[in-house]
Amino acid sequence: MGTYIDFFAIIAVGALLYAIHRRRKPSPPFPPGPKGLPLVGNLFQVPVEFEWIKYHKWSTELNTDILHLDLAGTHIIVLDNYEVATDLLESRSSLYSGRPHLVMMIELMGWGFNFGFVDYGDFWRKHRRMAQQSLNATAIRQYRPHLAHATRNLLKRLLDDRDDRNLIPHFRQLAGETILSVAYGIEIQQENDPYIKLAEDANEGAIAAAVPGKFLVDAIPILKYVPAWFPGASFKRKAREWYKFTRMMLEVPYADAKKRIESGNPTVSILLTNLQKIEAGVKDDAFTEDVLRNTLGALYSAGSDTTVSAIVTCVLGLLEHPEILKKAQAQIDAVVKPGHLPDLDDEPSLPYVTAIAKEALRWRDVVPLSLPHALSADDEYKGYRLPAGAVVLANAWAMLHDESVYANPFEFSPERFIDPETGKLDYSRARDPEHACFGFGRRICPGRVMAFESLWLILASLIATFDIEKAKEKVTLSSGEEVERTVELSHEYKSGLVVVAKPFRCVFRPRSEEKAELIRASVLQGQGSLH
Repeated sequence: MGTYIDFFAIIAVGALLYAIHRRRKPSPPFPPGPKGLPLVGNLFQVPVEFEWIKYHKWSTELNTDILHLDLAGTHIIVLDNYEVATDLLESRSSLYSGRPHLVMMIELMGWGFNFGFVDYGDFWRKHRRMAQQSLNATAIRQYRPHLAHATRNLLKRLLDDRDDRNLIPHFRQLAGETILSVAYGIEIQQENDPYIKLAEDANEGAIAAAVPGKFLVDAIPILKYVPAWFPGASFKRKAREWYKFTRMMLEVPYADAKKRIESGNPTVSILLTNLQKIEAGVKDDAFTEDVLRNTLGALYSAGSDTTVSAIVTCVLGLLEHPEILKKAQAQIDAVVKPGHLPDLDDEPSLPYVTAIAKEALRWRDVVPLSLPHALSADDEYKGYRLPAGAVVLANAWAMLHDESVYANPFEFSPERFIDPETGKLDYSRARDPEHACFGFGRRICPGRVMAFESLWLILASLIATFDIEKAKEKVTLSSGEEVERTVELSHEYKSGLVVVAKPFRCVFRPRSEEKAELIRASVLQGQGSLH
């Protein structure tokens, strides 16, 4: 009997001490956030489109740089400025390098192969290591001919298609050509190519599902067991369809490219380079065919919509500011030898072109919320409690439109990065947008160097060879007179993980017959240069 009394006495004393401790040191509060409803919290307040704008509005109204949302028990932490994002995602990267487990995307749609979306751990490290070694600044130099080849093909298509119509499909073709060539050594020979269509179909679902809160099943995982025929379970039917495209995107180009290599007709590519390492018996457990297949699938999916978004934004900026186009053309004409197109070796001598590319990445950032991070353990910051398992979102859009860093942030102005006296790039005047547009910490985009090189080369080549003009249309006045007027741009974008401009019309007109002939000659010279 005495033993039981001692036992309960110990429990009672322990409970008392714990209660005293709790009273002395109360748990810190969560960061500020909009008031929610019982049980579901802010679940039905989170917008399904352009979330970054609403998050910033809430942060401004609540006078906070770190916002807290509760989605039926799932904690969302939004970081609204660069300093906070750096403190947590960079300085405390050991805690903030995870990824939330998105049930819709990973389990139902089959994106668990993509190391960009999986949690921090051995699987991620292996795939990241292969990507890093394949895409560092030294490694990608061997793929510059691929970038040039795809860019010249784009110029030729624009030369042949002078109608004032939606030209985004041409840019999508370019992006597909580039990534398929670099990753797999697959050369695209036709428009409406099935490989490109495959990536589009798979990415359609990924862009939607990668945003936390987009699908209710991510907040309430038990819903994944609801049968697809059940009323309201349209997400299961979508997932089933997207899963098929995901698997095909991962497996089809890899298998086709391997057959080409085995037939004795290889093209320099990331696939070929790493297969040779695997066959040579490199002592690194990251170099296996499974890791290679997954890594290439991740690059294939990531390299299409992001490239399209960035180059289309460049075009929109130049359409609204023809004086910027003329200034860039003058710099290119003064630097690049007559009879030549710009190449990446010209970049240091063409700072204004670089400034245009940087401003496009800032003005209409490609991934406004970055990819979500996950907090692996309880943390405390600025007196606020950040709970383990929280989804952490860096609001890159807010950082890249911060008025204290970028004057008139909603204006397209490459001059903000240029020293007016020297004409050189000067990021002390306005922070380089790469601080936010490619992610943070250990999760920063491994393909960022090649992504910017590709964007720069495309932009420089377009500026060198074309005048870019708004479309015209004929309208009939009330008097019956028919007149021509300029079609104004709407600047509407599709919301998602990656934002892309909605279709618009414009005209690419060769600057001269000499420029047109240069384009034709460059395509002929580039044929066969990839082997």
